[in-house]
Amino acid sequence: QVSLVESGGGLVHSGDSLRLSCAASGRTFTKNVMAWFRQAPGKEREYVAAISSTSGNTDYADSVKGRFTISGDGANKNTMYLQMDNLIPEDTARYYCAAALSPPTFTWIKAYTYWGQGTQVTVSS
Repeated sequence: QVSLVESGGGLVHSGDSLRLSCAASGRTFTKNVMAWFRQAPGKEREYVAAISSTSGNTDYADSVKGRFTISGDGANKNTMYLQMDNLIPEDTARYYCAAALSPPTFTWIKAYTYWGQGTQVTVSS
């Protein structure tokens, strides 16, 4: 079992920045990929970004590419971050940290076994 705890959300204005954190604990050797997803009210949960614990490779959804940066601490990336710059109102959502052993693609939500409770990000115009 892997436990994930997010932090760092808040209320900001358009153009501001936020940094989300996700701390993983437990059987962390069972995860090779960590990712961020988000869900806005009335919408499906969507992929934001991912990072491989083994290769360090990163991937981003087109909607955040160039504005968000995913990173991790340590050899196993047990602490993951999402630096969000130039935020826009469309980024308003609850952001979830997720972990998977070996997803066929970073974006496939069903591959992620472990989820945090989420942290709210609200961007006002």
